[in-house]
Amino acid sequence: MLIRDPFEFQSGKLPLLISIPHAGTRLTPAVEQGLTDEARPLQDTDWHIPRLYDFARAMGASILVGNYSRLVIDLNRPADDKPLYTTATTGLFPDVLFDGRPSFRPDAAPSDQERAGYLQTIWQPYHQQLQNELTRLKAQHGYALLFDAHSIASVIPRLFDGKLPDLNLGTNGGESCPASLSDRLVSCCQQQQRFSHVLNGRFKGGYITRAYGHPQEHQHAVQLELAQVNYMSEQTFEFDADRAAPLQRLLQQMIESMLTWGEQQR
Repeated sequence: MLIRDPFEFQSGKLPLLISIPHAGTRLTPAVEQGLTDEARPLQDTDWHIPRLYDFARAMGASILVGNYSRLVIDLNRPADDKPLYTTATTGLFPDVLFDGRPSFRPDAAPSDQERAGYLQTIWQPYHQQLQNELTRLKAQHGYALLFDAHSIASVIPRLFDGKLPDLNLGTNGGESCPASLSDRLVSCCQQQQRFSHVLNGRFKGGYITRAYGHPQEHQHAVQLELAQVNYMSEQTFEFDADRAAPLQRLLQQMIESMLTWGEQQR
């Protein structure tokens, strides 16, 4: 099994790493051959998130982006595949889509051996790079900030009732960073009226936020799950630059506020 470039990484000058685990669309042959027709559009992808955060790249943040689809392996799930939520979700190797339909045709999912290979050659390198960069940032700046960037369709009845808030901040119930940091981010959201927001609602933070958010070690993590309707077409998956512009302005304010908070902790 040939796995090439499991991630893209750019090292920056700021004490901030933006992790984007679910923007990848690359498939392995076994996954591609086994997908159902319903799964082939890869609708559960975090579409265009690297583009949405281009401003952070320009600011000098480190950026880590997974290249493989979450239908191959989900980088935001633990290696032992223990459930993160008591409500409906998907696992390390998603056999169902967010809407509950099967990802693979009967008896066509990758074998256990193939999936063990995905864990070794896709999941582990991504997390090793993530940890290496956080270690470098702490060595250079004395602390590290991790912003785990996600998006999802605004309406998925299987996962949540009604329409999802526009911005869904997660700090693992306050365990992945101090309240003073999440308060800053919430304040940014409260200073505008265009986008709705919630802290530790349906999305409290996945494995990355929970595994790498260690405030006592000066390593602070926040997850942001965005409703895709605010920057793209949820039907065609096309990026909408006009719709995205005000969201990007708010995201930049949040990132700048996060960095200011970090400087004040030194």
